[in-house]
Amino acid sequence: LFKVLIHNDNITPMDFVVYMLKTIFYLSNDKAADIMFTAHVYGTAYVQTLAKSEAEKRISKAHAEAGNAGYPLKFTMEPE
Repeated sequence: LFKVLIHNDNITPMDFVVYMLKTIFYLSNDKAADIMFTAHVYGTAYVQTLAKSEAEKRISKAHAEAGNAGYPLKFTMEPE
């Protein structure tokens, strides 16, 4: 199992971050907003724990969608 982390940047809009957390990581609006705000304040935030292949797939999808939208949104993963 791997922990997925989100990293704050000064370019990606907060509403886009919440949208990504909801659509790619299937989080509720409230949970997505809490994670976004935590990353905004502390620089990084825990998103969720997933199997390695699933974490890689979702991070890749998130990076592709953010890149297509012109944002540098970054997710990383680390072993649980």
